[in-house]
Amino acid sequence: MDFVNTLTQETVLEGQTLLLDKPLGWTSFQVVNKVRWLLKKKWGFKKLKVGHAGTLDPLATGLLIVCTGKMTKQITHFQGLPKTYTGSLLLGATTPSFDLETAIDQQFDTSAILPEEIESIRKTFIGTIAQHPPIFSAVKQQGQRLYTLARQGEQVQTQARTVTIQQFDLNTQDFPLLHFEVQCSKGTYIRSLAHDFGKALHNGAHLTELRRTAIGEYHVNNSITVEDFENQLA
Repeated sequence: MDFVNTLTQETVLEGQTLLLDKPLGWTSFQVVNKVRWLLKKKWGFKKLKVGHAGTLDPLATGLLIVCTGKMTKQITHFQGLPKTYTGSLLLGATTPSFDLETAIDQQFDTSAILPEEIESIRKTFIGTIAQHPPIFSAVKQQGQRLYTLARQGEQVQTQARTVTIQQFDLNTQDFPLLHFEVQCSKGTYIRSLAHDFGKALHNGAHLTELRRTAIGEYHVNNSITVEDFENQLA
C-alpha cells in the first residue's frame, strides 16, 4: 500500500487512522512508539498524540488500528467494534498463559476425542458467554497488571466477564491441532476461548497461533507492515 505517501504534517496533526500489520514478537505499545518516533522524526513534532485501538499479544500478529492527533478521540469507537481472528489451538496440553508464552504444565490423551464431540462443544461457545481473562494478561486487578502478579508466583483469581462470540468455525483436518476463525465482541480473549474449549472437552488446549484479520469493516488486507511504513516515510 502507498497510503503513507498521502500523509502530510497537517493531516497527521489533524488526525490520521493508520492500519498496521503488527509483527510477531512486538507489543502493541512498541508499534505505537515506533509510529510516534517515525512521525516526529519525519516532521520534527515536539509532541504528537498516538494511540492504538485494541491490544494484540506479542505472540499475535495482524490488524492494529493506530490513530494520530485528534483521531485518538475515536479510539473508544474502534475498540467497540467486533473483531475477527484466525489461528490454531492444540488439544492435549495446557500452559499457564493459555498460549506459547509459558511451558506446558499438563498433558492429556486426545485419542478418545470424537469429531462429533468437537462439533457439539463448538456450538456451546457461540452466543453470549462468561469468560475469565488469562492470568498472564494486562487486565488490572487492585491496581496491578495480572501478568505482574502471575510472574511473581502469586495466586490470582480473575473475575469473569461477559463476551459475545458471533462466529466460531473449526477445521479438524490436522487434529489434535485445530484451525479456527472467530468473530467476537470487545474484550474477548481468544487464549481463554482455546483454554475453555479444551476444558469443555474434559481435556486440555492452548493457543499456538493467532492473527487478527478484521476490526469492524477494517481488514488486515488493507494494512501496511511496520517495515513498509518506515520505508515509505524515509
